[in-house]
Amino acid sequence: MIFFNLSWGPVMWVMLGEMFPNQIRGSGLAVAGAAQWTSNFIITVTFPILLAGIGLAGAYGIYTVAAVISLFFVLRYVYETRGKELEQMEG
Repeated sequence: MIFFNLSWGPVMWVMLGEMFPNQIRGSGLAVAGAAQWTSNFIITVTFPILLAGIGLAGAYGIYTVAAVISLFFVLRYVYETRGKELEQMEG
């Protein structure tokens, strides 16, 4: 958890403020925030089930695979915004 909180954890909250164009920023933040909280809920509910079924290593293994998949997703679909004004970004 330490490494997550130092790396991917805060990234989502920073990106939400920057990734949506001004026209849809409010709606985009609402949907993305709801998706984040839903994901957190799903992890919270499934962890005890996975822990009992496949053990601690198996549960963390599944979440590790999901994190690696997310890395490829970010590299492919999340565009760099460095040096761009908010008005220059497209949806």
